[in-house]
Amino acid sequence: MRLCLCRRLAIAAFVSYFLGSVQTLAQNAYITNDGSGNVSVIGTATNTVIATITVGIAPFAEAVSPDGGMVYVANIDSDNVSVIDTATNQVIATITVGNSPEGVAISPHGSTVYVANQHSNNVSVIAMATNEVIATIPVGSEPGGVAVTPDGSKVYVANSLSNTVSAIATATNTVIATIPVGANPFGVAVTPDGSKVYVANAGFGTNTVSAIATATNRVTATIPVGSQPGGVAVTPDGSKVYVANWASNNVSAIDTATNKVIATIAVGSEPFGVAVTPDGCKVYVANGASSNVSVIDTATNTVTAAITVGSGPVALGVFIRPSFAGTRGSSNCHG
Repeated sequence: MRLCLCRRLAIAAFVSYFLGSVQTLAQNAYITNDGSGNVSVIGTATNTVIATITVGIAPFAEAVSPDGGMVYVANIDSDNVSVIDTATNQVIATITVGNSPEGVAISPHGSTVYVANQHSNNVSVIAMATNEVIATIPVGSEPGGVAVTPDGSKVYVANSLSNTVSAIATATNTVIATIPVGANPFGVAVTPDGSKVYVANAGFGTNTVSAIATATNRVTATIPVGSQPGGVAVTPDGSKVYVANWASNNVSAIDTATNKVIATIAVGSEPFGVAVTPDGCKVYVANGASSNVSVIDTATNTVTAAITVGSGPVALGVFIRPSFAGTRGSSNCHG
């Protein structure tokens, strides 16, 4: 009987631990609310706000660490970065960076954070182990969006007023290429195989996305989208790119095989940030003037939910936490 009881207790403990782990490792979306000075945490399983976290002034961009344990939030008007522990949804550190940090990305190895400082015209490099700035890299004029290649070897930074993208070698923290793109480039995303970078050109009359080949650091395609595109995200299987068009109130879905728009999806007012869940099933879009988030089903490219958040949601960057460390690719989204 004692052995049986011990086994039962062990099983109960395991089940309790497992259920707790599933809850802890949920695919939560972290939405920066520029006007509220906080971050709304959305549980993607229920599409409800489960927490609200106070950060700095005018939080704009953010990035979730590859293991899902930390979120780094760039606060434009505080000139700093808030570090959120996702286990507790509490701010555990505040890091001073350059003037008006507007973009942030984390290396795939989870060791380094790159922050684009709009009015300092540089990128701050933060060591995650210490949450200290270890290098500052000059780039173009008014850098915004940032993305790191999957192998961690390069960082791509969109320079809005230079109409260029800076390619940085992470081994030396130096710019190795400056790539001309369209007017006022902002959002940046890299395909999962590391072969292409997609950059949204938000300038009036431009309204395009540039596709850059990472092997040559040259533009290989220019794709017309909606008016004033901002945020860009690539699906985990690399088949589609989603672009939030701020002035068109819609999202363009691009087929990466053809670099053609295959769908245009109406969302809320002034959409900017966009991210895909790690299972590839849903796209979350932050609508700044609607103070909500649209949820798009990637199988049908239709909006299935709208979630009210704080004032002026922006959410530039990778803002959805992975379910489990290292999980990428597609799954059966609909059972």
